[in-house]
Amino acid sequence: MSNVIKFERPPEPKAPKPKRTLSPALRKGLIWAGVVLAFGAAWGYFTLFGG
Repeated sequence: MSNVIKFERPPEPKAPKPKRTLSPALRKGLIWAGVVLAFGAAWGYFTLFGG
């Protein structure tokens, strides 16, 4: 064991991965699908259970 301190450069941080983004058309399609699904679920609920 030695009393000499080694000064080493710290490792460089890894570059963050770019976030995956959806294309605007796909995003709009998913929003419309969610809206239609919500209305379908509400219609099914009130049809089956009479609300």
